[in-house]
Amino acid sequence: MEETLKLMLDLMMPEDHPQDDTEHHKAVRRQVERPINTTDDKEFTHEKVKQVIEGFKSKEAPGPNGNTNEILKLIFKAMSKTMTALYNECLRKGCFSENWKIAKILPIIVPGKEYISDPSKYRTISRLNTEGKVLEKLLIRRIMHYLYKTDFLNNNQYGFTPQKSTVDAAMEVRQFIELQLERRGVVITANLDVKGAFGLP
Repeated sequence: MEETLKLMLDLMMPEDHPQDDTEHHKAVRRQVERPINTTDDKEFTHEKVKQVIEGFKSKEAPGPNGNTNEILKLIFKAMSKTMTALYNECLRKGCFSENWKIAKILPIIVPGKEYISDPSKYRTISRLNTEGKVLEKLLIRRIMHYLYKTDFLNNNQYGFTPQKSTVDAAMEVRQFIELQLERRGVVITANLDVKGAFGLP
């Protein structure tokens, strides 16, 4: 059992050694270490932070520090100005606390694979600290607002897009195929099935 879990962890979370970097990876590391210099970031309002925190389900499992969403809601009620200031300081400095990046990883056995020893029998759930999820949600909302406001997203973008799903994508493909067949045209499709979409081989 221990050996299987070790194999699983090695496959999903390989070691990151800077000495093994290609020139491209070195350039990426340099870029992310550069200080952020933007002048147009508006502060998060008290109301925006409140909306994000109150939108979390109270009964979700906590991250490594043990703070649940319910606890965070109580903390915000007691010191909302301090918490809002904290997230605005993160925005101003362009920082995301290292503690908020640490996850509690729970391996879940895929139904029907209980008795095999292959690491692919596991799927993982990562539980992050709630405080970091608030900042993440605040930033995502701001980025998505910008993308929609500027019409930056392509109409054919279905993944990670509100009110769109794989069903919409499939219907779009179907309509295209039916139209081409009505015109006696030819349709060629390429399908890609990614094995181990969650980091497993």
